[in-house]
Amino acid sequence: MHNTIRALNADRNFLLCSLAPTERELLLPHLEPATLLLGSIVYEPGERVDYCYFPTNSVVSLLYTMRDGSTAEMGLVGNDGVAGVATFLGGGSTCSTAVVAIAGNAFRLPARRLQHEFRRSGRLQHLLLRYTQALITQVSQTAVCNRLHSVEQRLCRWLLLCHDRKDRSDLLMTQELIANMLGGRRESVTVAAGHLQDAGLIHYCRGRISVLDRDGLESNACECYRTVEDEVDRLFGRKRKSTIQQPQGNFRRSRLSEALN
Repeated sequence: MHNTIRALNADRNFLLCSLAPTERELLLPHLEPATLLLGSIVYEPGERVDYCYFPTNSVVSLLYTMRDGSTAEMGLVGNDGVAGVATFLGGGSTCSTAVVAIAGNAFRLPARRLQHEFRRSGRLQHLLLRYTQALITQVSQTAVCNRLHSVEQRLCRWLLLCHDRKDRSDLLMTQELIANMLGGRRESVTVAAGHLQDAGLIHYCRGRISVLDRDGLESNACECYRTVEDEVDRLFGRKRKSTIQQPQGNFRRSRLSEALN
């Protein structure tokens, strides 16, 4: 019964649900439910990664911290993938910090077990390598975005990526945390969020951001969001469903959620 419940919950992570039933059965006894709290650190730079995390409704941010303490986000991991790619790539550790950007649940898997299954050269290896390529695309595009685009455009991109990987309209976070992710000042994020709220795209109050108009966010985001999502579509063969205009107050589900179903 416990494994049945765990299997159903594991379906909420794209990589886990994409495995063949036989491969997933090999992982299930080793998957442990984990609760990820907002702002908690999953792993730090230079620290050996003992566990990989497969988020189901949480989002983990990959941050780089400079010597002066300033930070900038390199990428996001949500229900599309796994945090801890260094474990199966052979690095063992990374130069980045993995911080929980949106609290929620995940499954953790011992790094040694993932390495063992990766070496079997089955579908798991294929999925993990493709996910790593998608993550590299996201990291590269984030670097370009941080250099060339406005705070408002970057905020739209970031909210969309979080929304896709959370698949809910409400996101709990603080402006200080968002500023750390975007590598900007809190005041700049406050102004940008105010503009989006005035335009009716989001509602922000006491650490809760509600996405009111997803299509509007996409229209105001820079090209970087689409570049990242198009690469994921290509790598995993995700099919886009036609967008149907929905009444105000209803939220269009992310393409990742559509793929999961």
